[in-house]
Amino acid sequence: MPKMKTKRAAAKRFTLTGTGKIKRNKANLRHILTKKAKARKNKLGKSTLVSSADYSRTIRLIQH
Repeated sequence: MPKMKTKRAAAKRFTLTGTGKIKRNKANLRHILTKKAKARKNKLGKSTLVSSADYSRTIRLIQH
């Protein structure tokens, strides 16, 4: 059976950390920024980890 291919869209959006967690960027920072508070925009700019509920689905997309 051939090797499974990595989903390229997922590979561009997620990165694996050294401990095996998955890092992602937050949504809602592309447009309509005038009504969002500065503190909110600063928090949206930082990356975060994928939740444990979505971990198994996400790891399947990027680890092939």
